[in-house]
Amino acid sequence: MPLPPVLRSLVRSTPTVANIPHRAVISVTGSQAAEFLNGLTAASVPGHPQSHFYTAFLHAQGRVIHDIFIWAHTTPKGTPGYLIEYDGHPSEAPALLPMLKRHVLRSKVKLRDATEEYDIWQAWGSEREESWETERQWDFARSGVIEPRWDKGEEWPWGSSQGVLRDRRAVGMGRRLLVRKGDRPQETGGHDVVGPEVYLLHRILHGVPEGSIDIPPMQAFPMDSNMDVMGGLDFRKGCYVGQELTVRTYHTGQLRKRILPVVLHKPDMSLSSLDSLPQDIPTVLPETDIRPQLLQTGEDGAPRPRPRGTGKMLSATQGVGLALLRLEQVEAVEQGKAKLSLSSLAGHELVVTPYWPDWWPQQPLDSDSA
Repeated sequence: MPLPPVLRSLVRSTPTVANIPHRAVISVTGSQAAEFLNGLTAASVPGHPQSHFYTAFLHAQGRVIHDIFIWAHTTPKGTPGYLIEYDGHPSEAPALLPMLKRHVLRSKVKLRDATEEYDIWQAWGSEREESWETERQWDFARSGVIEPRWDKGEEWPWGSSQGVLRDRRAVGMGRRLLVRKGDRPQETGGHDVVGPEVYLLHRILHGVPEGSIDIPPMQAFPMDSNMDVMGGLDFRKGCYVGQELTVRTYHTGQLRKRILPVVLHKPDMSLSSLDSLPQDIPTVLPETDIRPQLLQTGEDGAPRPRPRGTGKMLSATQGVGLALLRLEQVEAVEQGKAKLSLSSLAGHELVVTPYWPDWWPQQPLDSDSA
């Protein structure tokens, strides 16, 4: 199911820039900084020292501690290194800086908190993205894992310009901008400057989870959280923390869950008949259970038992959100055999209708999985 027509009015068509609050930053410098990070991150540190990328820190059992952006960075003194950008909200994740320091051992690496030195912004909707946001190519594994296939003849997909990262997590996400604390990026002169809630809506409409609400630390698995599709995982690199379960799932497992964008609406409304989203959708909290219900009865006319398992609501705003759902239940909804629902904070029942983002990779019908 592609983006429902009722949501197209929510997609901003003008150049837009938004500050992203609550992002923490750690500086990593030293002659062995790249080697140090390569042993901890779920993606390979690029060989070119000035290349940014997106990935995650996992714990030994393969669950996500933090989803992160790593910025190649040169300090004002000319020292090359990296900046780790992550969600600074308090969560169940261990404090990141002390955790990283435990792994330093004898490595020639210096770590420090640089949160008070930098701000993070996101810009999208301008013609600047058209030169590098080319048509994607994908590799499909039998387990359900999907990987972007970057053309080796192209420049580094995430970019290498100081302070500008190409956000390749989804088509249309735009550029991430790193500026000194209190400064404003140059894009604020020619873009609509909006608040963080507009960036949240932008992420949701594109099906991009981010941070501790969407990817709960110590709970979420990286592939369930679409980190494979978003280009944050390398299933062929050497040893790193959390590698064993991640690679085993790729080769012998089967993905049963994904994070998908959803529309929240009242039970008496049909999504296809809506001209606009209602403004009175009740508040829904993250971690709210999403319950499946079969719409068909058995051969004897008796109601079938409720399917096993529930989904989880994640971020939500303006009647749309992200949700972790079982793929078999999503398929049943698409076939008209089931519906998904939840209870709002006030106790009202809402129907949860998932859809696949327009950019989501489609496997060719005549090709075999890897």
